Amino acid sequence: MVAREGRCSDLKLYSTKGGATEIAPHLAEAEAEVQGLVEADMETLLGTRFLASEYGTGPVHGGRIDSLGLDENGSPVIVEYKRGVDAGVINQGLFYLAWLMDHRAEFEHLVRDRLGATAASQVLWSGPRLICVAGDFTRYDVHAVREHRRSIDLVRYRLFGSDLLGLETVASVSGGMQVGQRARRQAAARAAADVQGAAMMELAGAVDEVLLGLGDGVNRVERKTYRAYQRLRNFACLCRPQRSKLLVYLKVDPKDVDLVPGFTRDVSGVGHHGTGDLEVQLRTPRDVERAQDLFRASYAVA
Repeated sequence: MVAREGRCSDLKLYSTKGGATEIAPHLAEAEAEVQGLVEADMETLLGTRFLASEYGTGPVHGGRIDSLGLDENGSPVIVEYKRGVDAGVINQGLFYLAWLMDHRAEFEHLVRDRLGATAASQVLWSGPRLICVAGDFTRYDVHAVREHRRSIDLVRYRLFGSDLLGLETVASVSGGMQVGQRARRQAAARAAADVQGAAMMELAGAVDEVLLGLGDGVNRVERKTYRAYQRLRNFACLCRPQRSKLLVYLKVDPKDVDLVPGFTRDVSGVGHHGTGDLEVQLRTPRDVERAQDLFRASYAVA
């Protein structure tokens, strides 16, 4: 389990029209306002496709999940909102997460209805996620997420003026029913080395180290065909090594990059594993060095 922490930000926002004027942050008038803003653009804000709002958990369980979604890697996502600070938001979310794990078929049926049969068949039950969006969190909240073997993100929000929304990750924990990182990496290395060779596996290890080391809040999610690196949303996807190269997909707009044949490629209209419109092809350690500015740019976007 990996825990990453943020801290209370002193970031100030200014309008520069006619001189610098500070735009004071404020909380929403009600929890429903925050929920409505996030649900309206959940894929942009959280990297999660919206499925349902106020989802009832039945007469026995007797609850209503604020938002249900499916993230970029196929992981089920529960989002719970609080207007300000609420000590119960994490426990409430975990309560619903336990219900979700006991009702997998119901969730997959919902995914099939909203997103289609292909999405429903690819739900990643090894990594269900809880995202708590609130006005703030206490140090006890940050400590509490470390004690649970679940994937939990604590996200602080602020409203600025009448049409600006700020989100900040306070803490992020990758957990779930995944095997330990070292064991997973060793197993993947053994399986892939027989086919692709040790050189590509060594290169993949170097990329993994660079992406995880970009900053706080980086979680890694294993899929069958790629490994995703998340900072609330995916910022990089590393595909399984090919015979002579690695492919990494980044959340960088290809229009902002001077594309180099054999190194970078615009795949915005091309089907591929993982997420991201910029493909980076890596063949040598030198290529990894060349790609680091692109890695950092994608991390910053996420």
